[in-house]
Amino acid sequence: MAASQSPTALKWWFAVEMRRMRDRKGLSREDAARAIKGSTQGVGHIESGRSLPKPLELDKLLELYGQTERAEFFHDLRDMAKKGKDWWIGFGPSVRSYFNLFLGLESSSPQIEGWDALVPPGLFQTADYAEGVIRAGYVDLPGSDIRPLVELRMARQREVLERDQPARVWRVIDEAALRRIVGSREVTKAQLEHLASLAERPNVDVQIVPLDAGAHTGTEGTFTLLSAPPELENYPGCVYVETLVKGYYYEELEEITRYRNALTRLRVQAIKPEDSPAFIRQIAKDL
Repeated sequence: MAASQSPTALKWWFAVEMRRMRDRKGLSREDAARAIKGSTQGVGHIESGRSLPKPLELDKLLELYGQTERAEFFHDLRDMAKKGKDWWIGFGPSVRSYFNLFLGLESSSPQIEGWDALVPPGLFQTADYAEGVIRAGYVDLPGSDIRPLVELRMARQREVLERDQPARVWRVIDEAALRRIVGSREVTKAQLEHLASLAERPNVDVQIVPLDAGAHTGTEGTFTLLSAPPELENYPGCVYVETLVKGYYYEELEEITRYRNALTRLRVQAIKPEDSPAFIRQIAKDL
């Protein structure tokens, strides 16, 4: 088995794959708990990345899911996943419980794609712009809790964009999101210049859907497609959608295909990636 990903990165994809195997068999967490003589909460912890199954538990689950021929692969994956700590562990309560899985998947995904309807994605935000977004979105949050959330967003950028083998990131952004003033005009202009500079990187593609494109398939809201590392054979990745109260993960091929088709249509309506830097800088001049 290849070992190009960090141990903790593989833990999160291991968790998603355990849940997918159970879902494909039409089994409940109660069924899995009975097979390992454990609790449904314990199965939930395995499937959310909070813990790893013991070797005998893993064997029982693979037998239940009809995947015994992949036992060596999953035991190798489990052993690797035990060897490290999550990079965001120091941020404590700044990390919402449902967001742990996303952080693990994002920091290990070789390709991250998506649609941004309201603001540029967190991976592309400057610290001042991120602070403005967070303050507006979490109006009941004490001021002392804002800075850790901003620092977490900056740390995400380092983990994804600055690692030894940075992820390929391709985002399609609505023009209206770029014209919205966040923080101040100066903060927004700095954000647009930062976005234009990122769009010139070889591993980053940015497309803008212009206002005159009219109605499009992105009206349902922002979403992110995360590709799986090559160690997980035949795994299609997942789609992440966040709401005010929690994040949702869509992992079935049919669901992923629907989102990918929507993103493809948005790309067709958007300007070409090579034209984005100049387009973004012109918006900054217009502000």
